[in-house]
Amino acid sequence: MSTPTITSLAFLTPGNFSDEDPYPGLEETLRLFEHGERLGYDGAWIRQRHLEHGVGSAAVFLAAAGQRTERIELGTAVIPIGYENPFRLAEDLALADVLSRGRLQIGFSTGMPHADLLGDLVYDGDWREFELSYGRIARVVDNLRGDYLGGPDTVIHSPGNVQRPRLQPHNPGLAQRIWYGGASLRSVRWAAENSLGLLTGNIVTGEGTDDFTTAQLNLLTEYRRARSGDRPARMALGRVIVPLDSADTSTRARYRAYAASRHERTLSPQGPKRTLFAPDVVGTAEQILQRLTADPVLAQVSELRLELPYEFHREEYEQILYDVRHLVAPELGWRPVASAVAEATR
Repeated sequence: MSTPTITSLAFLTPGNFSDEDPYPGLEETLRLFEHGERLGYDGAWIRQRHLEHGVGSAAVFLAAAGQRTERIELGTAVIPIGYENPFRLAEDLALADVLSRGRLQIGFSTGMPHADLLGDLVYDGDWREFELSYGRIARVVDNLRGDYLGGPDTVIHSPGNVQRPRLQPHNPGLAQRIWYGGASLRSVRWAAENSLGLLTGNIVTGEGTDDFTTAQLNLLTEYRRARSGDRPARMALGRVIVPLDSADTSTRARYRAYAASRHERTLSPQGPKRTLFAPDVVGTAEQILQRLTADPVLAQVSELRLELPYEFHREEYEQILYDVRHLVAPELGWRPVASAVAEATR
């Protein structure tokens, strides 16, 4: 069995806040991004969630995060494409990317969660007849490439300027930093054929197997088989990892109870789509390393994304990030960037 070698370490956070006063929770999430950068993490990712206590517009949040950080990659996993206008979303993402000096990493998924509640609020007309799947993501990527609109002689006039029309601001590199959250063989095949990076986490579809690890390995194999183009493929693996080492006694008990409450769903396929869930990785750093080094999926990738649990507090998130950064990731071959090491020793 291969030994995992991690070269990129990131975390994904839900961005919790309360109904009564959303600001403190969002501010704490921005501070968590700052904290992750100081610790030396390579990436900080936010979930995009609709109708929940979380970030409904990843582009807006990442624009703010870009002003609070300097080096760390800023990602979103994932934007459900069904709610988005491909051109307007591309404009928002391009602006946030330029403001961050080219640090955005954009993850997409298909579909419309809560479509029965939101579909008629988002669209005029019958949205059930619209293409809300892979083609809509492809349109966002095409817009980000910044091709000129109209014919070669088409120009637009604005005060003090005459120019050929295209998406503005334009950063050609952003179209090369698009990911797809793939859970099925069909989805990872499409991502590979369209030269998108692959995000795979603790949820996959059981196709021909009831075993989570087998299903996820099949996804990686299919992605590599279908990959096209000269650009190196980026594959990032997400795992819920919760170290106990620097947590106090009551917090350790809470972490264990959290994992126990989610364990039953990992025992068999769930629902008509045969969804498979990975068990949460909770324990001491030594116990976590035993599980991760024995994980054949982790051995197939070089990028690890730490998926932080929902509804935890900032100090708990910071403790988890600290323990993973100091006690777990270095044992998997990861090293923080030199600037973060220097900052930590001051």
